Amino acid sequence: MSDQVYDLVIVGSGPGGYVAAVRAGQLGMRTAIVEAGPLGGVCLNVGCIPTKALLHSADLLDELKEAKRFGVKVEGVSFDLAGAMKHKDAVVKASSDGVSFLMKKNKVDVIAGWGRLAGRGQVHVQLTAGGERTLSAKQIMIATGAQPRPFPGIPFDHQRILSSTDALKLDSVPQSLLCIGAGAIGIEFASMYRAFGAEVSVVEALPRLVPNEDEEVAAELHKAFQRRGIKTLAGAKVEGIEQEADALVVQVVGADGKPQQLKVAKLLVAIGIMPNTKELGLEAAGVKLDKGFILTDGVMQAADGIYAVGDCAATTPWLAHKASAEGMLAVEHMAGHQVRPIEYGKIAACTYCNPEIASVGLTEARAKEQGYSVKVGKFPFAANGKARVLGQSRFGFIKLVADQQYDELLGVHMIGPHVTEMISEGGLALTHEATGESLLNTIHAHPTLYEAIGEAAHALVHGAAIHV
Repeated sequence: MSDQVYDLVIVGSGPGGYVAAVRAGQLGMRTAIVEAGPLGGVCLNVGCIPTKALLHSADLLDELKEAKRFGVKVEGVSFDLAGAMKHKDAVVKASSDGVSFLMKKNKVDVIAGWGRLAGRGQVHVQLTAGGERTLSAKQIMIATGAQPRPFPGIPFDHQRILSSTDALKLDSVPQSLLCIGAGAIGIEFASMYRAFGAEVSVVEALPRLVPNEDEEVAAELHKAFQRRGIKTLAGAKVEGIEQEADALVVQVVGADGKPQQLKVAKLLVAIGIMPNTKELGLEAAGVKLDKGFILTDGVMQAADGIYAVGDCAATTPWLAHKASAEGMLAVEHMAGHQVRPIEYGKIAACTYCNPEIASVGLTEARAKEQGYSVKVGKFPFAANGKARVLGQSRFGFIKLVADQQYDELLGVHMIGPHVTEMISEGGLALTHEATGESLLNTIHAHPTLYEAIGEAAHALVHGAAIHV
């Protein structure tokens, strides 16, 4: 039986759910969060955070290998995967403990178990410790996230055919690794395990790597990966996977139509996600789905008294920070605050490979497709003093896309050192409807990496940067 009435019950504690719970607590709402696994969801436990911890180890290893050029002699550099995994696990635990602290601080009840809708304003929980409980709520939020999508007809075996979750748990660096899918997940693991010493290949069905990014960014990444010895096959299709005693044989048809075989020790499938929406009682509650993803309105409401946020919702891009923004939006709407729908086209995306990639807004091609008369400003890191100081000037650039008529910035695209931090200026520029001229008139400090943005703005407005 229901023992109390909550203002809000949230099913799922990922970056959508737990941030919503914090905001609800701040607004004085009596809130409970239901979670079957560890607090923090996929992002914190088997996604964003652990992946970036291992990528930091990869970046550090690459830097140490180049230390001699900076006058630093390091003898006998080697890599210990177990040590990197230990660091990753410590980061995950500290982050999960942090979420637990936030729940206590904001007086959010944490219910350990599997939750599902059980009638209007009711969430039935199969408790992890045994037994069951029914929670009554004025509002319900579904924030159950998603899971890796397997290759059609070939399930994950968690030993050689891996999901991203599996790739975070390996006890040794594979001699060879093939990544199917060249989106952010596939590219990050390809970059990481190449630094760790594996022979790495990437297959992408679409015509280029990181297909959601600007074409010039994709071309630059291709060149950088070639130099690092990562084999890339874009516009290629995987026709079959055969398991041998000591390897996997992957049949691939390239963009030229020619078949080839790739023999690898491990295979990472990174072709997308599946929403965790089965057996939640959604349809009976009037919630509509599209391929399993929950359809919502502009304030994340899926049905009367039911909201959905994050990767289980049909809104894209599927990013942790988008989920958090949706969670806060939904809670503030429940509380009767005046809210503004999210501008999904102005959400920054980051890929933490080497070199890093970051972007926000329209690519040059998409801007033209939408009818804009486009102008572009670019500046290479090869001409940036700080990039030279860091020894990271070989690849990368800043690219600004703007409307020719009104000079409004439409997109900011970056590839190079630490651009996942620098994209914040691009996000702020787009949300504040900045122009190329206003960005140009913002004096950027020297010597910094981010002054390349000011140089790109100079190229955008005046047709040429200063230092090239």
